[in-house]
Amino acid sequence: MSAPAARYVVAVGSGKGGVGKSTVTLNLAFALRRRGWNVGLLDADLYGPDIPLMLNLKREQEAKRWDFWRAGEVRLEPIDREGLQVMSVGFLLAERQALTFAAPLLGAALRQLVEQVDWRSLDVLLIDLPPGTADLQQQLLGVVALAGAVVVVGPQDVAHLDARKFVDFLHGADVRVLGGVENMTALLCPHCGERIDVFPPAAPSRAIWSDGVPLLGRIPLDPELDRHRHEFDLIGEELAARLEAA
Repeated sequence: MSAPAARYVVAVGSGKGGVGKSTVTLNLAFALRRRGWNVGLLDADLYGPDIPLMLNLKREQEAKRWDFWRAGEVRLEPIDREGLQVMSVGFLLAERQALTFAAPLLGAALRQLVEQVDWRSLDVLLIDLPPGTADLQQQLLGVVALAGAVVVVGPQDVAHLDARKFVDFLHGADVRVLGGVENMTALLCPHCGERIDVFPPAAPSRAIWSDGVPLLGRIPLDPELDRHRHEFDLIGEELAARLEAA
């Protein structure tokens, strides 16, 4: 196992798609960067990478093939964007080009994006995982030693149900659960400021907090996420404190 040059490697997962996991991961990366940390961001959602679009980065030219190189033969350079070091399969394939790898090849592709990238000295490498608890999540554990994981969840019952499965996966793999972020908690009316629960919240007994997952923070449903920079900064401070206390 060849680890990237990072003090901490943290996976960010959800168990379920559609909860804004990549958005939270990116904003958390910026929050850690604002506190002075050197931050890397690996978009490990190989079948549906979204980080390049969020950073206004896209590849127009289709790749003709994916080469699996021997260690050291070819090195990839992360892209510097607004102080972050970023790597994604979306930099190797065109924006609309599908990745068609079968499960046995996922580990090799993931290993390239971790080990054959010239990550410069990092305080933390955040790995944005795809939804679920299957092949890629399990492959990751054989590629890199995680300092812990952050769980992103929506307020609704089904989001907490799937997130609890992700938490169970982490516990089974002996990965420390650093905490959870509840995204899209409520909509704040742009006219009167009233809180609107767009998604009926899960009962406390069915939420991931009942499994002992620490709450790092809640982010409302708002198209202007920059207005919530303070909330992300608080989440980043809490995450950094948990990592440094380990």
